[in-house]
Amino acid sequence: MENLIKGQRLALSGLVTGNALQLGISSAGLALDFACFGLDANGKLSDDRYMTFFNQPRTPCGGVEAAAPSGDAAGFSYQLDRLPASIERLVVTAAIDGAATMAQLGSGCLRLLDGARELARFAYAGTDFAQEKAVMLGEFYRKDGAWRFMAVGQGFNGGLDALVAHFGGEVAQAAPAPVAPKISLSKISLTKAGQTHRVSLEKGAGAPKKLTVKATWTDNGDGDDDNDDLDLRVGVLLPNGQMRFIQAPDTAGSFDSMPYVRHLGDVAGASGKEPATETVEVNPALAQHYGGTVGLVFSVYSALANGAVSVASMRPKMVMQYGEQIVECAFDFRLSKAAEDDSVYTYVIGLARITPDSIILEPSGRTSPPDSEATPWLSWQGEGLQLAFNGPVVFKGEDKDDEDDFNADNPRRYIA
Repeated sequence: MENLIKGQRLALSGLVTGNALQLGISSAGLALDFACFGLDANGKLSDDRYMTFFNQPRTPCGGVEAAAPSGDAAGFSYQLDRLPASIERLVVTAAIDGAATMAQLGSGCLRLLDGARELARFAYAGTDFAQEKAVMLGEFYRKDGAWRFMAVGQGFNGGLDALVAHFGGEVAQAAPAPVAPKISLSKISLTKAGQTHRVSLEKGAGAPKKLTVKATWTDNGDGDDDNDDLDLRVGVLLPNGQMRFIQAPDTAGSFDSMPYVRHLGDVAGASGKEPATETVEVNPALAQHYGGTVGLVFSVYSALANGAVSVASMRPKMVMQYGEQIVECAFDFRLSKAAEDDSVYTYVIGLARITPDSIILEPSGRTSPPDSEATPWLSWQGEGLQLAFNGPVVFKGEDKDDEDDFNADNPRRYIA
């Protein structure tokens, strides 16, 4: 493993097995957004689809994908031979998600990996910068037909939107004109329990037709393919206190009829190069269909049969999108002692209340008790939601309990 200094270059030929490698990024002290810009021979983002970041996690060719290696907070996976010849450079950047400067950054590190083998690392820190809002960390570039890497560490005065403009891209405004597609950097990130964000539901013919919720997780890096299989489950609390559960493949639901929530399919597991994503579509008219505010609980579950594993090690998070509005629930489960327990199977990543006019979303961080496969259960507390882990076992491939079998001291109504 080689320690790189600023400006140092590294030939990848003979160092990497094939043209596939990973880049891991860790940093302390600031919330950062990471991006990888695919640039042409003029150093410009001539194709907006080759900016890889939170709103666009994969290039059309699959050559670059946002994927954090095990042990890193963020990163990218590269299959360089898939990139079109027009892409000459790949510039990896970090931009502040907030009102700080790079001088407030603690220590940081960029790592190049070939599978589990670390090839090189480049360390950086806030002392390297001043009032900059972003930094170009490193760059892959072609020379004489072969790929090389350079440690950059160059501060940049603007944020992510200024980086996009610097590289020739165009940032979408709140109401973009109907011209060529622009890059949308609109995102709200919720990282702590108790935070909330309200999204207004648009009315009229031009309103978005669906609310999309995606749960993603990564391989935990233990070499076992069987225990990286999580399942996204949605509990729906109706205005009358009844609940429904949505989970593929047994109870995938429906978008245009009850329960007005549809799971798009089960994903078997994550790999080192391919994060797993399960997607649910919610009808934005949910509250109108049910005649009042509806509560939703989004959780991921690791079946006992999958083997002992800390689900926190797979860093699950949830992203909700409604039109151009994007809200990310990215609670860091690794900060939770309970979430590191490999006998804890269920992790609630977000709660939502849907009214006729808005969606109120909040992260959770709550986990089930050790050795329990109980379902996260919602109840109304005034206009708010109360969450408990005392629901029936309602998982794919298992019979659903009859409501007579529920805890008699805490009667609940459940609709299969």
